[in-house]
Amino acid sequence: MVEQRRSAAQRGYGYKWQQARVTWLNEHPLCADHLRRGLVAAATVVDHIVPHRGDLSLFWDRKNWQSLCADCHDIHKQREEHGRVSGCDVGGVPLDAAHHWNLPRGG
Repeated sequence: MVEQRRSAAQRGYGYKWQQARVTWLNEHPLCADHLRRGLVAAATVVDHIVPHRGDLSLFWDRKNWQSLCADCHDIHKQREEHGRVSGCDVGGVPLDAAHHWNLPRGG
């Protein structure tokens, strides 16, 4: 028998979370992944940097939150959380900091 996934509210994403999400996005309106690449995109998702896996302390720890656009969350972040890290971010930039594309250009 396959276990059904609990509802969003059962996983902690009820009214209190929705209110916290709106406040967070008002204070942090830009996608953190895009900003790290020097780009700008509006954020629509409050992401848990370290997946909380039901740990309410981690769930509500605002130091564990980041704003992401839907593309960065749904493509990049979901792959990480499910152990399928791709070689590039959603913009095509290699994730490996040592990759030659990510090294400073010499003159």
